[in-house]
Amino acid sequence: MGAREVLRTDSLSIGYRRARRAAAVIASGLRFALRPGELVCLLGPNGAGKSTLMRTLARLQPALSGRIWLDERPLEELRPGQLARRLSVVLTDRVDVGAMSGFGLASLGRHPYTGWTGTLNERDERIVQWALHAVRADGLADRLIVEMSDGERQKILIARALAQEPRIMLLDEPTAFLDLPRRVEVMDLLRRLARENGQAILLSTHDLDLALRNADRLWLLSAGGALYDGAPEDLVLSGAFERVFSAEGVSFDRDRGSFHTREESSGVVLLEGEGAAAHWARRALERVGFAVEEVTFAGRPNGTPWNGEAAADAIYAAKDTQEAVFPVRRRSEGDTGGAGEGVPAQRGPIGTVSVRMTDDRPSYMLKTAGREKAFSTLDGLTAQLRQSDAGGETHAKVD
Repeated sequence: MGAREVLRTDSLSIGYRRARRAAAVIASGLRFALRPGELVCLLGPNGAGKSTLMRTLARLQPALSGRIWLDERPLEELRPGQLARRLSVVLTDRVDVGAMSGFGLASLGRHPYTGWTGTLNERDERIVQWALHAVRADGLADRLIVEMSDGERQKILIARALAQEPRIMLLDEPTAFLDLPRRVEVMDLLRRLARENGQAILLSTHDLDLALRNADRLWLLSAGGALYDGAPEDLVLSGAFERVFSAEGVSFDRDRGSFHTREESSGVVLLEGEGAAAHWARRALERVGFAVEEVTFAGRPNGTPWNGEAAADAIYAAKDTQEAVFPVRRRSEGDTGGAGEGVPAQRGPIGTVSVRMTDDRPSYMLKTAGREKAFSTLDGLTAQLRQSDAGGETHAKVD
């Protein structure tokens, strides 16, 4: 085992043994490692075996073959107390602890050190208080678990795992029951704990966006048992996400790090603008079925304001001379009529949407065939485009 590895596997096979039948193998030949101070996210489709892998690493079920090494010792040779001082686990199951307080539940993490009496000494109490403080749950110490929200209970469970002073923390779907702000908070907390405490933290999750933004490394476990290990950005660029999550009618967009359905495009819309308003305008246009081309011009100085009408006219004029540069992000293949990325579409765009800011408020100008119409909201803009796509009137004068 390398000096920077706290856990590694050697030809690991995971699955289930069955009486009088051959074992059900989920994945085999797995080789990977965990290093101190890093946050690793385990991703994969339903049924790929993420929970089975987590349970095997936690020794909650035996490996079918191969070895797991923890701190240079085979996992199966560690006594329960030795394992509990090195590795802590937070499972998806909801906790039913009756009238126990937050401090009481967190203090269970000291059980590997207190023995069968469960009596906390002064050092144990300091560590429990430190763990609660580390997860920003000081104010929950005296609260009853049954009175806490899902997010508050999850903090206490992480504090309990932290109070074990483990080298490794394993968490199976720790954000499963949380709303979006709490999911962001818990993921940020785990990343911070890995950095500050030098622990290796492995968690399974279905939250692709948070994993891409926070993980030091990803483990992608495919339905066929292959495991891809690497930095999030490397796995996106290598095409590993497409291989692991491939499904009929769904594709992974490397530009944005997200999945979308393959749909026939309603047409191409040119988008002129920048910043948050332009980003969400693009999202809105794609949601209603349009391919979006964000327009820049070679030779336009950075920071030069756009003129919506002049820009639209120049786009059409530059179509044959290649003066316009089109970074293309399309909903589906085929929108270019065979053209590659960075090449203008063979069929002309149906119109141009210009995003304009006035007193920090966005407005949107839609130009089609030389006519313009202004919208104060994306709801109004997309409603107009949906009406046009359904056969309604496309052209309108400026409001």
